[in-house]
Amino acid sequence: MNRRKAIGRIAVTILGGGIVFSGYKWYDWNKTPDFPYLKKHRELISSLAATIIPTTETPGANEARVCDFIIIMIETCTERMTANKFIDGLKELESHCQSNYQKPYEQCKQLEKEAVLTHFEDIARPFRGIIGKAQNRYLGKPFFTTLKAYTVEGYCTSEPGATKGLDYIPVPGSYHGCIPLTPAQRAWATR
Repeated sequence: MNRRKAIGRIAVTILGGGIVFSGYKWYDWNKTPDFPYLKKHRELISSLAATIIPTTETPGANEARVCDFIIIMIETCTERMTANKFIDGLKELESHCQSNYQKPYEQCKQLEKEAVLTHFEDIARPFRGIIGKAQNRYLGKPFFTTLKAYTVEGYCTSEPGATKGLDYIPVPGSYHGCIPLTPAQRAWATR
């Protein structure tokens, strides 16, 4: 066998392996999401949301019941590919905590929880420009991006989040386009 044939066969093998792996991932992301897994891991999702928006002098994500919002949004309003990536991300997060801290995420200390979420935030960074937009559009949004977006949306649209976490005026009156915030003032819940 000469060198050209060997290099050609190696290239074909690598290309074939890449195609098979890509096909498997495509199938894995487009299968029916494992929604019962979400309901079984409600405590994990609640702990993740509480790490993103903790309870301080204002209510946190747990008081706003953001966990229920996230599960409903994943089940009913999220694309199939993004829902599968979210569920796979939860599984990956569990194995990451077990391998690095030898305990589930819910039992980790606050600094460990923040380190885990920082790790997953770094993984979730898409490419810049049009490639990143195409990646989100055709391959689905990453786990952490979806988790963070739904946590903030669920908190800001809940009663405790809108009335106690944000400044709330039930009848705001006339529109003023530019009003300076006073020191220590929270963001507005109404526009």
